[in-house]
Amino acid sequence: MLFVHSIKKIHKVEIVILILVMALILKVGYIQLAGRTVIYQKAKESWQRSFPVQANRGKIYDSQGHILASDLTTSSLVVVPSQIKDKATTALKLSQILQVETNVLKDKLEKKVSIQRISPEGRQLEQKVARQIQRLNLSGVYLIKDTKRYYPGDHYLSHCLGFVGIDNQGLLGLELEYDQYLSGKNGSIDYYMDAKSHNLKMYPSDYTAPQSGMNLTLTIRGDVQDVVERELNNAYDTYHPDGIWALAMNPKNGEILAMSSKPDFDPNDYQQYDKDIYNHNIPIWKTYEPGSTFKIITFSSALNENLFDMDKDTYYDKGYEYVGGARIKSWKKGGHGLQTFREVLQNSSNPGFVEIGRRLGKKRLYQYVKNFGLTEKTGVDLPGESCGLMFDYSAFHELEQATVAFGQGISVTPLQLVSAICACVNGGVLLKPHILKEVRNCYNDDIVYSAKKEVVRRVIKKSTSLKVRDALESVVSDGGGRNAYIEGYRIGGKTGTAQKAVNGSYVGGGYILSFVGIAPIDDPQIVLYIAMDNPKNCVQYGGTTVAPIARKMLVDILPALGVKKTSQQKEKTYNVMDVKRIKVKNFIGLKKSEINESQLRFHYVGKGEHVIDQLPRQGEYVDEGETIVLMLGD
Repeated sequence: MLFVHSIKKIHKVEIVILILVMALILKVGYIQLAGRTVIYQKAKESWQRSFPVQANRGKIYDSQGHILASDLTTSSLVVVPSQIKDKATTALKLSQILQVETNVLKDKLEKKVSIQRISPEGRQLEQKVARQIQRLNLSGVYLIKDTKRYYPGDHYLSHCLGFVGIDNQGLLGLELEYDQYLSGKNGSIDYYMDAKSHNLKMYPSDYTAPQSGMNLTLTIRGDVQDVVERELNNAYDTYHPDGIWALAMNPKNGEILAMSSKPDFDPNDYQQYDKDIYNHNIPIWKTYEPGSTFKIITFSSALNENLFDMDKDTYYDKGYEYVGGARIKSWKKGGHGLQTFREVLQNSSNPGFVEIGRRLGKKRLYQYVKNFGLTEKTGVDLPGESCGLMFDYSAFHELEQATVAFGQGISVTPLQLVSAICACVNGGVLLKPHILKEVRNCYNDDIVYSAKKEVVRRVIKKSTSLKVRDALESVVSDGGGRNAYIEGYRIGGKTGTAQKAVNGSYVGGGYILSFVGIAPIDDPQIVLYIAMDNPKNCVQYGGTTVAPIARKMLVDILPALGVKKTSQQKEKTYNVMDVKRIKVKNFIGLKKSEINESQLRFHYVGKGEHVIDQLPRQGEYVDEGETIVLMLGD
């Protein structure tokens, strides 16, 4: 019995051993056959090392195809620590080229990693530096492709474009707003090493190409932006203001044609500037009392409610109005006397606008301010937009109603104001402003996204808008905006002179001077707004100081937009302080003795009795007292 029992136990052990052997055979077979691919892949992954290949960001263009932002190909430094035989010597040689402390590099070379990127010291190297490193031929030291963002215009449109970080990620401006379009997908170079970091030659390197980002086309017109940048720089150097900014918009579709503010910065080297300069895109960020430019909003609202006939109804400006015990004065001592309401706008009469505010009443005035979008962000596609400040309706009493009517006691951004004025002159609709025109695939140039005109709401009637345009043309021909008048072009506009408010009180002597121009007034294609903060050595009045800057801009901008001159404009009236504009006659063919023009000066060139040429030419306009050059001959 014992023998039989032992046989049975041995038999059971054999069966178990057989099962184990069979299981082992099956497992090995599975590994060799079914699981081979998975295991092989895991082995390759343990041998694999990767060098990243930086993808190019998409380019940014203006609406005329000029490049505003692109990428330059550079090199960056990476090391494989296990391949470096003499880390101290390698660190020393690299530190001399990169101009960093040796210990900083030595610490990075000694890290227990397969690949170490030398950052930021070795990122986006100049070609000269990269060649020096390459000539050293150091083991375990590699240069890989990298990209560096480049802005060919330097300071040009800098606040709108923004900049990118060391890893090519958008940090500010359009680079941040549209980073999802501009960012590409990085590629890589994959190679294989054994545990001792020796190359496994049996496996060739794999190259995964990077995918570039998409290209942006902006609504910015280069020819308009050029003029705006030029004149802002000139004014900044002349008047030394605390700041100056400008914004131009197409009132028909909400496209931003130009935007700039000074002081500005170079996004190629933004680290060298104070963050308060590059962080603040003034036309969309700064809020302040708009002053008399806001009167366009009040005037349009009252016209839309049929509260007066601007050429028949009158208001007598005695120089002040009392509101809630406060005395609101006219800028002109003694007032403007009896005026039509058109003249109230032309003369920028504060007491006259107090009366207009009374006629509108609290409820309607407050509602129009909201309808014109002045209590909410415009939604422009730029980061950092602010929202203006307006009294709560419960705190909007008689005095607040009066001051808001002429642009005091309300705070708005330039973009909010320009958007509202566009609604006043474009037929009455508030549009959402935008700066992106379209997005294109960089490989086949297909349009991925195209911006459309976006109507927010109707604010005033089309018939009202026509009346407003007519009134604003009078401001430039007969009112405070005469210094923006250009012969041959129908221009409307409004000046503004607002005392600066800081922490609820007005700063002595600190003013923001402004002017908004609309052209051509019979078919508006541009609304141009310019403001200057506390300029020095000048008359602190928007019509005197800022309107001439607008004129210089529009002289070049309107031909660029294809606006033709017309003979249908209103004639300019002059006061004793204005410099008259004289239309140059034809002097060619006259004798020198026959030239008699007391309003001009003459400089003669050459010998002879007759005029054979002249500059400026016949029909051009010059300031009274300007010199005409006449060439004499026989």
